[in-house]
Amino acid sequence: MPSGTAMTADHTATTPGPAGQEAFGERRFGAVNWLGLWTLYKKEVQRYLKVATQTVLAPIVTTLLYLTVFLVAFSGSGRDVTMEGVVVHFAAFLPPGLIMMAVLSNAFQNSSSSIIISKVQGSLVDVLMPPLSPAELTAAFVAGAATRGLMVGLVTALTIAGFMAFSGTPLTLSSIWAVLFFSVCAAILLAAIGCIAGMWAEKFDQLAMISNFVITPLTFLSGTFFSVRKEGLPEWVADVSAFNPLFYLIDGFRWGFIGVSDAPVLRGALVCLALTMVLVFATYLLFRRGYKLKA
Repeated sequence: MPSGTAMTADHTATTPGPAGQEAFGERRFGAVNWLGLWTLYKKEVQRYLKVATQTVLAPIVTTLLYLTVFLVAFSGSGRDVTMEGVVVHFAAFLPPGLIMMAVLSNAFQNSSSSIIISKVQGSLVDVLMPPLSPAELTAAFVAGAATRGLMVGLVTALTIAGFMAFSGTPLTLSSIWAVLFFSVCAAILLAAIGCIAGMWAEKFDQLAMISNFVITPLTFLSGTFFSVRKEGLPEWVADVSAFNPLFYLIDGFRWGFIGVSDAPVLRGALVCLALTMVLVFATYLLFRRGYKLKA
């Protein structure tokens, strides 16, 4: 390094300039590069909006198919769900789980696919070269993916609400705050997991492995289509579900609609909040290290 050259906190080489002038390579944005952060976030959002038919409308069709098939197959007599001593009609039990499943899968897909595609195409340098700190990269990628998850969840919820109203079983709402908390927490959590998976994976097969063998099983076995405390199920099903974070997200989200749950809602909220903070921080550390991002 030439004499008189210093390193900033962001490890950017700087050379002292004349008085009143900024040094070459120095961040000129203060503590946060708001313009760069907004630009990357907008790029992540526009990336999936340009193919909205695939990223927004397709999940709605899939969710409606799940809803139709399961209601036709399991809405007969004796198919209702008992939770906390309250009998819940299956038509009221199922929709919240399907909405949350749409939020989870889309938040994960957006951040993971964005990073792995950039790595494979060699365009990731366009993200690493601008003066964006690891915290700003984390915020932009996570927020962009969470936005997609919440957008798909909202449109799916509105579509299901219209479908249920037309079928004569309106979608109820018990606590809007619980619905908002668990949906936002789920979107951020899976967006962070998607970032980590995208950084770890070196090819699409590895990313598909995480989605098919980790995310999908955890989602389907977390009470999306059934109560983990359903009579007749082995007791170990509920015990195992206690270690599944997606169970708490779906259970708390469902509580916001029907007012009953399989697990204490406060405990689920604390588990989800703590895990979300841990995974977002882990994403930040990986971006800071440049884990599998820098050749």
